[in-house]
Amino acid sequence: MVITQGQYTAEEFIQKKIELLKDEVEPFFAVDLEDVCNKHIRWITSMPRVKPHYAVKCNDDVNVIKLLAYLGAGFDCASKGEMKKVMDLGVSADRIIYANPCKQSSYIRYAEECGVETMTFDNEQELLKIKQIYPSAKLVLRLVTDDSNAVCRFSMKFGADMKTACRLIEKAKDIDMEIVGVSFHCGSGQMTSKAFVDAIQNARTIMNYGNKLGFTMNLLDIGGGYPGNTGTEDYFAEIAAAVNQAIDNHFPDDGSVRIIAEPGRYYVASAYSLATNVIASRDMIDNETGDEKYMYYINDGVYGSFNCVLYDHYVPEPCLLAKNESNEKFTSSIWGPTCDGLDCIQTSIKMPKLVIGDWILWKNMGAYTISAAVQFNGLPYGKPIYFMSKQFWDTIKEAYQPPRRKSQYDAQLMRLNSTDCSNEIEDDMLPWILEDPIEETPVVTI
Repeated sequence: MVITQGQYTAEEFIQKKIELLKDEVEPFFAVDLEDVCNKHIRWITSMPRVKPHYAVKCNDDVNVIKLLAYLGAGFDCASKGEMKKVMDLGVSADRIIYANPCKQSSYIRYAEECGVETMTFDNEQELLKIKQIYPSAKLVLRLVTDDSNAVCRFSMKFGADMKTACRLIEKAKDIDMEIVGVSFHCGSGQMTSKAFVDAIQNARTIMNYGNKLGFTMNLLDIGGGYPGNTGTEDYFAEIAAAVNQAIDNHFPDDGSVRIIAEPGRYYVASAYSLATNVIASRDMIDNETGDEKYMYYINDGVYGSFNCVLYDHYVPEPCLLAKNESNEKFTSSIWGPTCDGLDCIQTSIKMPKLVIGDWILWKNMGAYTISAAVQFNGLPYGKPIYFMSKQFWDTIKEAYQPPRRKSQYDAQLMRLNSTDCSNEIEDDMLPWILEDPIEETPVVTI
């Protein structure tokens, strides 16, 4: 954990860290926890009726989970492992939704043992399985959505259409299972607000049908898919405005329906910047044009932090940390360090000429990166290093004293803005942020 006297950007912090590395060249993440806090503030001010439940699958870093728990967020868990990780950090079961429509039987039993009551389903077989294992579960019926404009689509795998949803409600009534609400997911990286508006309208229709059959439909889960990269703030505001209008139109604020969402990349994408080192290179000549072209090998790849290239359809953009005196750019490709020929991060990009030992910065690397990384070939992937300003640290300590009730936390956050709230956490969080000391010092001030 590094506490800075002033405000540092991720790039400035990485430059400072590299100065201290000497001969060490392992990849590392610069993690700006202030950015996560500011995202939470933006969420509760932009969509005050929607309670965020962080999608743990996106990035299961315990430090992020702990911070969001302190900020009052709930959690979307998809497995026993995720539920255990969150609850081991002190989060109560009533702040968790088991949001996986197709679950392993032993995981359903684990949810029952731990008191996680709320879980999703989207088909009759799952309904009957839950009935047998956990008959007192509170069920949330997942609907299919139009996710054709999303980066990662889920409706081909999950969700019931309107006709099937009505039939499932009838079946649940017949077997005495409790359905408490409806959920949907418009796809990760959704590119149009209309998808959310249409899904909210469909959810209202199904919830009306459930209420008609005697259920108390008091939960609406509007899923994830919200943008989190730097530069997507205006688009998030557009989605928030559309969601707010749709909610107000179909779910009047009378306290009868609790509304939650499952943001993942929204919280963490821009908070993580990855620093990698050029460990090898090859000079080549294009046989057709005769132009020079270069292949660069860096110390992290698609088996590690860049698995988002394969599984999240992400196209990361390199940013050179060393200033290049020449403006000339060459056709280049960037490869990971493993022996696999598929370990390619950029197949063709125009870049200045690099040399072995140069550092490359990759921004917006917090979503679906380290949560799926492995050490293939025994090679490490980026290790997180957390940084924040002293001013931000003090702000959060003042806002989150133990005697305060959660409602007071939200009130404090509403009064803070992203200018005032730049980079802090409280003393109680010290035990879990000191896992990666720099220069054998638990907390380093720069």
